[in-house]
Amino acid sequence: MTTGEILRTLRAECPIPPRLSPHADRVQDWLLGLLPELGLRSDDATLRRLSRGAFARYAGRLYPDATEADLRVVATLFTWFFLVDDACDGSDRLAPEQIRALRDGTLTLLRDGTRLRHTGLTGPLRRLLVLAWREPRRRMPARWRQRFADAVARHLDGTWQEAANKEAGRCLSVDEYVELRRSTSAAEVSYPLVEFVSGRALPDPVYRHPLLRQIARTGNDLLSWYNDLGSIEQDRVTAGGHNLVLAIEAELAVSEAEAVERAAEHWRAAMRRFVALRAAVPSFGPALDEAVADHLDGIAYAVRGTVDWTFESARYPVSATPPASCP
Repeated sequence: MTTGEILRTLRAECPIPPRLSPHADRVQDWLLGLLPELGLRSDDATLRRLSRGAFARYAGRLYPDATEADLRVVATLFTWFFLVDDACDGSDRLAPEQIRALRDGTLTLLRDGTRLRHTGLTGPLRRLLVLAWREPRRRMPARWRQRFADAVARHLDGTWQEAANKEAGRCLSVDEYVELRRSTSAAEVSYPLVEFVSGRALPDPVYRHPLLRQIARTGNDLLSWYNDLGSIEQDRVTAGGHNLVLAIEAELAVSEAEAVERAAEHWRAAMRRFVALRAAVPSFGPALDEAVADHLDGIAYAVRGTVDWTFESARYPVSATPPASCP
């Protein structure tokens, strides 16, 4: 089977039903009108690339019940993260020390507010993050803001580590790669945003409950590995081996086709584990169970949303021929 066929097969096997916000396309139009106002390049090629990336539809798949105003917030945050991802990847990517400075500047803004400035975060990226962070900072409690900033820190630390590995020509074992990928995927950044759109912040002991953390980690693996299957050709050129398929291929000395099949089996096993773990979640009491259910749904939507978005975002070759059933 080709990689595209495997992606479609896994999509058909995914037991999580698809969701999409009714506001997604309006928010995408709003987003494209906003970006030039923030100083991002407004030439046709750049806007076309951002439009075809369908970032607002991705946000709309992860947060299908968000209000239109809140979906604008999370779509803006998603755009910021994808712009950072583009800056940290590719042939003209930021150097590790520049990524470290970007991390420090970002955390200064998230933790200390917009009055303090840092040389690592300037220009359109700073303006975009200032706009996106305004509502979460205003509405969410301090413990939630700290938890979100910590997740961003882990993500940018992982991004820095990947850049350092590439610069040093260091290829990871499969186990090493899987652990690093849990940081670079930004899934852990997306999970707290469920609480933002629902307006219910989980207490830290519940959010960090071992079973809920295991479910979150498994969901992270599922969306990350599916993304790796969708981006194998780009990653072969730019990722320095940082892709599950490439790591399997190198460690086991197998062909790409066999590595793809093995990665797909990893995904299937993780999905079975995800379903079993979620079924084992106990009650946390009537005051918390609804918020916990929202959190778990959000992790599931992140998995299914990534699967469906892969077929509609121009960032991935398979999107050229999306299945007719894709909502």
